[in-house]
Amino acid sequence: MEKEMQSKRKKKLSKDQLTAMVFLLPSIIFIIVFVYGFISWTGYISLSNYNTIVPDFSFAGLKNYLYLFNDFRFRADLRNTLFFTILFIAVVILLGLVLSILLDQKTKGESIFRNIFLFPMALSFIVTGVVWQWLLHPSTGFNKFFNLFGIQPKWYTDTTILAGFKWGSIEFGLPAAIIAVVIAAVWQMTGFSLAMYLAGLRGIGDELREAARMDGATEFQVYMKVVLPLLLPITMSVVIIMAHISLKIFDLIYAMTGSGANFVTDVPGLYMFETTFRGNYYANGAAIAIIMLLLVAIFIVPYLWNSRKGDN
Repeated sequence: MEKEMQSKRKKKLSKDQLTAMVFLLPSIIFIIVFVYGFISWTGYISLSNYNTIVPDFSFAGLKNYLYLFNDFRFRADLRNTLFFTILFIAVVILLGLVLSILLDQKTKGESIFRNIFLFPMALSFIVTGVVWQWLLHPSTGFNKFFNLFGIQPKWYTDTTILAGFKWGSIEFGLPAAIIAVVIAAVWQMTGFSLAMYLAGLRGIGDELREAARMDGATEFQVYMKVVLPLLLPITMSVVIIMAHISLKIFDLIYAMTGSGANFVTDVPGLYMFETTFRGNYYANGAAIAIIMLLLVAIFIVPYLWNSRKGDN
């Protein structure tokens, strides 16, 4: 009798597994074809001589990659992406954390403030780029106010490289123009960081904070020794998501500044678009895409690996 019951359970389990596989199979096929298949095809094109309208799939080795790393524009793109990513992530985390702590104090009208900070996320980067292009234009927007005091910021038209030094063919340092792009990106994405941290703060029990206060900890020490360590997983999630956005950013730059004078606001995504679809240099464009994929993987893969180990 027991054996019959066990065999029925096994049959039922196998039927459930079969049903799950049937429903998952189309998604698995689409992912294999349209994600990993296209990645493989892009990698193959990046190793070819396909840099004209006429297809040429002959093997070129790493010629396209070597060309990029010796190219002035691509080096400038890597510099811009590095500083944009660092500033963008740092400011988004800091602002999101501070605002979430303020809203966690049971502030009156909290829902109104929360909606105000979350509203920019409802906009696309294209809309954000167009709006901030006008706001930070040297002759309009905020500059109308600054001009009253004799201040004339150049914003995204500034070609100055702050604290720069010579790195091959380019000057390595913080492009002043990239700060304007960071301002626009931070304005749009701080709401996400705020929501994440606010959810994390609401998940920390009051008894933990009260216990720390009873042990003589000041309010600053409560946050530094108790709250912030507990928010570390959220911080890591915010870093990964913001890094993913910043490393492949295209639409905000395209709408707001373009490549900029001397490529001070150019990024690999914009360079790939112009190289591939305007210049018909398909192999070079594919090489840029693969490099962008590897840059994103540097952040994503270790995070996923640690998450998997933690689940196990």
